[in-house]
Amino acid sequence: MGRLIVLSGPSCVGKGPLRAALRKFYPDLARRFHKLVLYDSRAPRPREVDGVDYHFRSRRTIEALRDKDGFTVFEVRADLQALDTRELEEKLVGSDVLFEGNPFIGCGLLDFVEKHGVECTSVFLAPLSREEILELTAPDRDVCLREFVTDVMRRKLLRRTRRQKGILSQTDLENVEIRAAGAYGEMQQGWRFDHVIVNHDGEDSDHWETFGYPLGDARTTLLAVAALLEGRTPEIAEKWDADLLA
Repeated sequence: MGRLIVLSGPSCVGKGPLRAALRKFYPDLARRFHKLVLYDSRAPRPREVDGVDYHFRSRRTIEALRDKDGFTVFEVRADLQALDTRELEEKLVGSDVLFEGNPFIGCGLLDFVEKHGVECTSVFLAPLSREEILELTAPDRDVCLREFVTDVMRRKLLRRTRRQKGILSQTDLENVEIRAAGAYGEMQQGWRFDHVIVNHDGEDSDHWETFGYPLGDARTTLLAVAALLEGRTPEIAEKWDADLLA
């Protein structure tokens, strides 16, 4: 039985460019892990490929999967996503498998791991560190952490979407707001993961690809996750308490 890698975090925290950087700078390591491809009701983003990034299907098609054995359907922000657990079990028979995506689906996979006794390494990418969270929530601070996180992720999402599309439509802005508003609740799931890696360079950052090599937090995150995939625990890895974002 292979090992399952669960890599989760809020939308735009940097999961996509991290995966691309792993393929570029650690090709032998990246090839060891078969990507778990979910079904998704949203439209593909620029450069996304059906069957590689997601199985892009209509909302009606994914709704119908609720009645099929082996499928679990998740409400993910404004979209529907579906996991084919039979496909996951088949892939795990002969190889290691990597899931990269929403924390609530990540937690569903952690439940699957617990039920079936699968070897697993789970990693949560966070836009704030434990130290930053504790500082922001100190009694002498007048900060609503939920609103703070929403604003941080809103700015990242707006920059990413402008890069992808230029002028934003009303639908784009509404999608950004849904994703930003959901980030705090997703961060509350961070304690369930084996390791939390703090990454301030989200998918909006120049530090991933612009200069040819990752810089800043992008580089630190890449090195840390590569170490975890190789079975080593980097010094920067955090472990969150369940009540950190209670």
